[in-house]
Amino acid sequence: MHTTPSSVTVKDLSIRYGAVSVIDNLQLDIRQGEFIVLLGPSGCGKSTLLNAIAGLLEISDGEIWISGKNVTWAEPADRGIGMVFQSYALYPRMSVEGNMSFGLKMARVPKAEIAARVAKASRLLHLDPLLQRKPSELSGGQRQRVAIGRALVRNVDVFLFDEPLSNLDAKLRNELRVEIKKLHQSLGNTMIYVTHDQIEALTLADRIAVMKGGVIQQLASPLEIYHKPANQFVAGFIGSPGMNFVEGELTGGPGGWRFQAAGESIDLAAYAFSADPGARKAVLGIRPEHIDVGPASAGRHAARGRIDIVEPMGAETVLWTSFAGKPATIRVDGDNESGPGDEIGFHFDVGRASLFDAESGERL
Repeated sequence: MHTTPSSVTVKDLSIRYGAVSVIDNLQLDIRQGEFIVLLGPSGCGKSTLLNAIAGLLEISDGEIWISGKNVTWAEPADRGIGMVFQSYALYPRMSVEGNMSFGLKMARVPKAEIAARVAKASRLLHLDPLLQRKPSELSGGQRQRVAIGRALVRNVDVFLFDEPLSNLDAKLRNELRVEIKKLHQSLGNTMIYVTHDQIEALTLADRIAVMKGGVIQQLASPLEIYHKPANQFVAGFIGSPGMNFVEGELTGGPGGWRFQAAGESIDLAAYAFSADPGARKAVLGIRPEHIDVGPASAGRHAARGRIDIVEPMGAETVLWTSFAGKPATIRVDGDNESGPGDEIGFHFDVGRASLFDAESGERL
């Protein structure tokens, strides 16, 4: 079987500061040309992991391999990486062209080669009309493009991005996100991208590594992470508005499991358990967009509730109601005219729900 070669491999990585362990025995294998996003809340270890791959941080244990070479103790400049940070860190007195070519001049790359690389990068990033401007004459989005261009001219195998869009406003973030996606499609280089923004993660990644407490909770495609989260943390972290959770218990047996919670009894025939779950306390998770308002058809669990709050968001509206004694959100079309106090019937496909063990949080 033909397998794509590994581009970046992190083996048994541990990072400790004194007695505090930030990352412990972490494994990560990134394929050639893959776009991997490290996603998680602040302090989960994602930037620490990226900085370790970049060589900006001393590791306590383990190995880092890039393009088949063990670079664990190599200097950042010798690792074959290009890095883009959250702050643009451009030289204020140099032009855009000067900023992009400075590193190459320091590395004594021939002039013709520098010109060719800067021309290619500026074409890819639409910087041609801006090459003679100083950073102070550029918008935030243009400055970040120059910072990306400065990494691109290095002609490396692997690009590392550390929250590159978090300083930009929402509209610019969306525009530059599309630029980065196009860039990856045209270059085909391996890219590792750190963010706490789930929209960036879902739209950019081939695979997402969701992190918490220095541990990768799940490494999978955006679709798998969204529809089959490995545990309750991943389920709650991904999706906006967040997944609805109801605590209850599993009853019945292999012939027919049910989920019981505060007067609701849900038939789980349509749910694909990974193994026989056994009777236990469990948490049911349902995404707001997987709940439909109106009369139920066969094979769906029906319930009723009163609308507490209506949140119009343009293309969609979020209705707040309650289910099994817990607040629940339902995502409906923007032209839905329900109002606070209205009684509604709603229903959902149990096959699209998620069930987690109440104690461990792991998917059942």
